[in-house]
Amino acid sequence: MSGTDRFATNPDWASTGGWDVLAGGDANDELFGDVVERVALEDLSESAFEAVLVGEPYDGAVIGRQGAREGPPAIRRSLARTKSHHFDGGPLEGVADLGDVRSLVETLEDDTDERVSAVQRELRETTRLVHERDALPVFLGGDNSLTYPNVAPLLESGTVGVINLDAHLDVRAVDGEPTSGTPYRQLLEDRLAGYACVGARHFETSTAYHDFLREHGGEIVTSEEVGDDVVEAADRALEIVGDVDALYVSVDCDVLDASAAPGVSAPTSGGLRTRELFRLLRLLASDDRIAGFEIVECAPPLDREALTADAAARAIAHFLAGYTEGRR
Repeated sequence: MSGTDRFATNPDWASTGGWDVLAGGDANDELFGDVVERVALEDLSESAFEAVLVGEPYDGAVIGRQGAREGPPAIRRSLARTKSHHFDGGPLEGVADLGDVRSLVETLEDDTDERVSAVQRELRETTRLVHERDALPVFLGGDNSLTYPNVAPLLESGTVGVINLDAHLDVRAVDGEPTSGTPYRQLLEDRLAGYACVGARHFETSTAYHDFLREHGGEIVTSEEVGDDVVEAADRALEIVGDVDALYVSVDCDVLDASAAPGVSAPTSGGLRTRELFRLLRLLASDDRIAGFEIVECAPPLDREALTADAAARAIAHFLAGYTEGRR
């Protein structure tokens, strides 16, 4: 299968009408819908793109409530109508979109009982091809089981650390098939060199998994600690991955408080505010070892007034602002 054949079409990124004064827009408005360009994988390395979006519509491994398969189009719709200007970084540009991973689209259309391990193996080959290009991969999930194949190709060429913004420690043992609760145990067993969970909630993780992570040198920064000092929280997370060659950042939308992100598999109280999440992401994205970014567990059928999809889209925008500003 060629690189192009690995991706299905995605919604047109034409402007959503911000220029239409009658619709409440302004002739000076530039939206992500005006900026993002559809691109083929084979052409990606020859273009001057900073980042590339990759849709992963799959939730066959989710432990809780399903719905994350509908995350990529909802996030794209919200991002398309978001203005492109950041006050510190200026207008964002150089963003491409490969579309949705075809094998995941076909798995959903066929409504088969595809084994999660098979899905991970197939996706890993596709993400390896994306990682080989120059643009930063930005994966739009999808459930958290996809984190494993999104990160795994990086392990083949050096040491890797992951900073995971999440309410839970997803280090459950793989008992049979992987789930959305197993990706970081899978990665740690594959020699992930550093791991920090930022935004973790008290009373959401079993003692056995806390102990497992500590035994493997992981760091836990609770949501309370993020609320006390966002900059210190980012510094603690970066310290645990200080010696790695490549850094991957993952956002599970349930890291946000349930009031800000109701459309997730397991919404809980006591989470991060969107402002805290956005600042964290800009700080982390400025690290010059960033090799990938993802948003997972955005489930539009469970959402209310598109709050979660909007937060996910803005999270991407803030991460890209930090990423591009740090490289200018």
